[in-house]
Amino acid sequence: MLLMDAINEAEAQINCCESSLNRPVSWCYCSDLLSDVLANAKKDSIWITLQTHPNIVAVASLIGISAILISRGAEPDPETVAKAAQENIPVLTTKLPTFEAAGKLYNLLKK
Repeated sequence: MLLMDAINEAEAQINCCESSLNRPVSWCYCSDLLSDVLANAKKDSIWITLQTHPNIVAVASLIGISAILISRGAEPDPETVAKAAQENIPVLTTKLPTFEAAGKLYNLLKK
């Protein structure tokens, strides 16, 4: 699946890195604990989180995350968007709760 497919399914808005929407997505990982994401998330995943601070970009960069999806209507800090643009990691937002966004992406990945 491509990231653009996931954006449509999760009803997400793009906050940066529109040129990177053709990235592959192989899985989704949900966590708000940075150390958990470092230990368990996989490359080419969409990371769903409620965190909005710049450290999420550093973690995503280390793993090779395809995109960060911030759920429940939370908005990323301006510094987070700037850092994501530097690292070329799309930051997305959705009004959906984490559970619903993950379920939609799971169903899309299983097709």
